[in-house]
Amino acid sequence: MSHTAHIPSHRKPRQRASKSALRAGVAGGVLSTIAVAGAAGPAQAEPVTQTIEMPTITSGLSTAVAASAQATQQVALDLETQAREDAAAESAAKKAKKAKAEAVRKAEAEKKAEAAAKARAEAEAKERAERASRTAERTTLSAPSSSSSDNSASAPASSSAPSSSSNATGSAAAIVAFAKAQVGDAYVSGGTGPNAWDCSGLVQAAYRTVGIDLPRVSQSQSTAGTQVSLDNLQPGDILYWGGAGSAYHVAIYVGDGQFVGAQNSSTGTVQRSMDYDRPSGAVRVL
Repeated sequence: MSHTAHIPSHRKPRQRASKSALRAGVAGGVLSTIAVAGAAGPAQAEPVTQTIEMPTITSGLSTAVAASAQATQQVALDLETQAREDAAAESAAKKAKKAKAEAVRKAEAEKKAEAAAKARAEAEAKERAERASRTAERTTLSAPSSSSSDNSASAPASSSAPSSSSNATGSAAAIVAFAKAQVGDAYVSGGTGPNAWDCSGLVQAAYRTVGIDLPRVSQSQSTAGTQVSLDNLQPGDILYWGGAGSAYHVAIYVGDGQFVGAQNSSTGTVQRSMDYDRPSGAVRVL
């Protein structure tokens, strides 16, 4: 047998050229479509390689969330309660402060009222004591000592009633007029005018209007002139309470059984009847 002899082939016969061209066209169209779709997609997109499953909320997690919500609610309630308590405490403190201030104000007012009442009581007690002392001093005066002084007086001793202010003339009238003009002025210890006096300051100022300079204090004024009887007074005479040389109060006799004197801080300068507070003695300077 020749080496070139034809040996039948077992492969299938080649398809026809037209069918091959058709297949190539279809494949090319498919590849073009895929290429266009790929270009239209996101540039950074990555292929999904696995499926992610979301965890399922278990009953334990649900319980924890509920407990957390309850704790938050409790905290809110506690804060609200604390705020109410703080507001109540602040209101109570303000009320207590106001009540304390009112109590202090009332206490001060009561204290002032008590002090004023005490001052009035002391002034009244002092005036009563002065009256009692003057009465006691009068009982110790002896008639002979008065009569011996009366003998040296220029007025007749037989006169039984004080003379009237209408008899005052000259210097005596000026002294009486000055004294009466001061009635209503205040009494101030150590006062020498023009609107406030003590007893001896008023007497000294009255006599100064007629050029007579008397001692400043009542003790010295009670011996500055001639002792006269209370039944033989003339306007302008100096009345004194207490002993001669130790008198604690003086005034000016203005006639008609009356005197003008700076009495005390409660009454001030007044004109009174000698029966109101009878003096212990009198001296005549004019």
